[in-house]
Amino acid sequence: MCGIAGEIRFDQHFADVRTVVDMTEAQSRRGPDGEGIFSLGPRCFGHRRLSIMDLSHRAHQPFVDNQLGMGIVFNGAIYNHHELREELKGAGYQFASTGDTEVIIKAWHAWGPKALDRFYGMFAFALWERDSGVTYFARDRLGIKPLYYSLDTRRLRFASSLPALLVGGDIDTSLDLEALHHYMSFHAVVPAPHTILRGVRKLPAGSYMKITPDGECSIKEWWKLEFNRSEDDEKRSFEDWKSEVLGALRVSVKRRLVSDVPVGVLLSGGLDSSLITGLLAEAGTRDLRTYSIGFEAVDAEAGDEYYYSDLIAKHYGTVHEKLHIPADDLLRSLPDAIAAMSEPMVSHDCVAFYLLSQAVSRHSRVVQSGQGADEVFGGYHWYPPLTDINDPAKGLDAYRRVFFDRSHQELMGLLSPDIRLDDASSHFVERHFARPGADSVIDRALRLDTTVMLVDDPVKRVDNMTMAFGLEARVPFLDHELVELAARIPARHKVAEGGKYVLKEAARAVIPAAVIDRPKGYFPVPALKYLRGDFLTFVRDTLDSKAARERGLFRRDVVESMLEAPDSHITPLRGSKVWQIALLESWLQTRGL
Repeated sequence: MCGIAGEIRFDQHFADVRTVVDMTEAQSRRGPDGEGIFSLGPRCFGHRRLSIMDLSHRAHQPFVDNQLGMGIVFNGAIYNHHELREELKGAGYQFASTGDTEVIIKAWHAWGPKALDRFYGMFAFALWERDSGVTYFARDRLGIKPLYYSLDTRRLRFASSLPALLVGGDIDTSLDLEALHHYMSFHAVVPAPHTILRGVRKLPAGSYMKITPDGECSIKEWWKLEFNRSEDDEKRSFEDWKSEVLGALRVSVKRRLVSDVPVGVLLSGGLDSSLITGLLAEAGTRDLRTYSIGFEAVDAEAGDEYYYSDLIAKHYGTVHEKLHIPADDLLRSLPDAIAAMSEPMVSHDCVAFYLLSQAVSRHSRVVQSGQGADEVFGGYHWYPPLTDINDPAKGLDAYRRVFFDRSHQELMGLLSPDIRLDDASSHFVERHFARPGADSVIDRALRLDTTVMLVDDPVKRVDNMTMAFGLEARVPFLDHELVELAARIPARHKVAEGGKYVLKEAARAVIPAAVIDRPKGYFPVPALKYLRGDFLTFVRDTLDSKAARERGLFRRDVVESMLEAPDSHITPLRGSKVWQIALLESWLQTRGL
């Protein structure tokens, strides 16, 4: 796991090495174990290394293969690199290292972009061809690893984080108003290629981009998730699906043990992380380390789930560490957690993941985490009602009611009168629902959440917060074979009994029933939902600041009304609307904008 950066010039100038060094250094926390720069004429590439596979200097990046005339900077992990290496050796390729980076170069030389179909893992990379001058950028199927870029007629710059691009300067930092609509309405999900800043784009998940020496740019989707089912799929019994899910998950968890350092687990106490822990124990993982975090309760809302994480840790005899964060420590950490965000992310558990990652990084360098199970296996409360809706228009309205933070009308009443926007979020969801490959309303919602919401909320959140401390997070529920299998399962098997039914029933063969049958929980940080005391003061000071008033994004009278009664402004997904606007303003100020 690493941080990558670079610049490609189209105007006959040499690449700015100093700028690439600065962008690379800005990502030092993503890769604390080494750095490298490669520059040749109009191209310069930088890399920060977190040593997980092939700990030797032979895997140093940028990795240049002079014989093949290719080079790469790579962020991620290819779990089947051993198998690919043997296949490529059989085709005559020779290797100088034992890690996964060199495998990507050889595979690309052998198969071109079709090599992407052979990679099992998470990745974002830039790969250049010496002789043609063409550079390829690619991102994994489910966007687990990020790739941001800025592009104009003079040059392209790229990095693993948006703030690294800003370090390079000369970027349009005005707000992207379509992205602003998504942030304020679509639960802070800003779909690619947009970011909150007009001058920064992100490569969509499951896509690759080709850049020629004269600046011609083309983007191609190389993977997409379809919910098409065969007749056999429809007829297959629930018991068979259950067996297939458990088998695929076993394979996924084992794949993510490929590492030259020990692998731990972020254990929340919920079904998903508990099942991962159980499967790792089943696979014979010794001295398995697990980690849980908790916060102070607010009113009647608990701030931890230690009861269940303790139960799992004791059941499997893990080396377990509980981290309890006092309210004062949480408040002090807010600015640092916000600074670690590549994009503003409103979910309360961003701060939880930030603090958890800080503690975990003292003991582990790689962990497995349970993100994705709710989207892939239909675990959220808004899914079951969608199974009864056949009319796509009604399905769109139903989805919007349960997921959107506010209506378009409410947003227009909050934003400054001189900001005029179309209902971009509704239009986006409508277009996505209309894409072929999913016929029912429930499948369209599951596809949207798996390929868009998941990518630009939970997955991005985990990457940003863990990599802030050089911690690699692996997500078994996002193994593409498991995701494709789940898409073929009829929705009735997933959303029954409150959701994730097939996964819960499969889990009974592995983990205690008490964890499976418990009420659904989430990563609780109640202090950021029910704003009180110093937390409310933090929000008020942010929104009352000179920068916020001069920016003038929001109507002052509406903001004041929200600050007077923050508990009255809660989104359908139980988030604080006041925190949402304060987080955006704080993020912009953190970037000096």
